[in-house]
Amino acid sequence: MPVPTPESQPFFDAAAKGELKIQRCLDCGKPFFYPRPCCPFCASDALEWITTSGRGTLYSYTINHRPVPGFEQDAPYAIAVVQLAEGPRMMANIVGIDNTPDNLVLDMDLQVTFEKRGDVTIPQFRPAGTEAS
Repeated sequence: MPVPTPESQPFFDAAAKGELKIQRCLDCGKPFFYPRPCCPFCASDALEWITTSGRGTLYSYTINHRPVPGFEQDAPYAIAVVQLAEGPRMMANIVGIDNTPDNLVLDMDLQVTFEKRGDVTIPQFRPAGTEAS
């Protein structure tokens, strides 16, 4: 399971409340993900956390048949790159459908959902318009 760091703790705190938050630079205005202490575009340390819409599209994926600890019951599962509506990309799992190439259509609309795993809550994505499990 992920272990929150000082930079990522606000991300995991928001996820525990059912919110997907990313950082945005107050100087250049660009949003980014993964959490870090300075902007990857202009190196400013003037950052804020913003709540995203939770919407995205499937940019890329691989189907993992050899699970990492904590995900054994989920195999096979998709490790996906999700293009957030706000611009940044993030890695997450796709849930709510069988993870097969026929079901994982690139550019499909996705919606965030959250799952508590151990001590952390992690964002995952499901096809938009489907109910969270």
